[in-house]
Amino acid sequence: MTPLYTVRSPIARVAAWAWVAFTVLNLLDLAFGMTGKPVRDTTGAVMASVLLVGCGLAYVLGLRPSVVADEAGVTVRNPLRDVRVPWRALRNVEAKDAIVVTFAQADGSERSMRAWVLQTSPRAAARAEARAQRDAAKLPKGAAAALKDRTPTRFAVEQIKEIAERERPGTDEDAAAGTVSWSPVAAASLIVPVVLLVVASVL
Repeated sequence: MTPLYTVRSPIARVAAWAWVAFTVLNLLDLAFGMTGKPVRDTTGAVMASVLLVGCGLAYVLGLRPSVVADEAGVTVRNPLRDVRVPWRALRNVEAKDAIVVTFAQADGSERSMRAWVLQTSPRAAARAEARAQRDAAKLPKGAAAALKDRTPTRFAVEQIKEIAERERPGTDEDAAAGTVSWSPVAAASLIVPVVLLVVASVL
């Protein structure tokens, strides 16, 4: 499916890629001694494993989290789990301190899942609201009203709802259900480096 709208955290992605670059440079240094002697013993193996654990965290916390809307539905990728909701199964999308998606399950019950991306604490939300009010005071009255309560989370929810209304199939189609599944790739990106770290530590 072609993504129609994608929500990610630019800051988290930049930080994650920065750690990946830092890890690559340090692994090259450990292997080839770019800034000194190579470290190819147990100490070097432990250091390399720690760097790889950091890469696993960078992937699941910085690169994976996203909300992607396409022609068939919306996908919420959290650090370790994926939520796939066909448009027919979508019941609501809300902007709270995070994007909250409510959907129908196969057994007919409803379930709500929070998106990891764009999460804000109540204190951060209050600061953003105060900043928005200060900015609105500098704008013409009509523009200020249009931008009232327009946080990144609320804007994302508006976009997802618009796509849902446009792409939702007719009522004559079969009912669909949302699914929640663990991501094997995300789990492996954490488990494998930790296993390597344990093995390197006991050698």
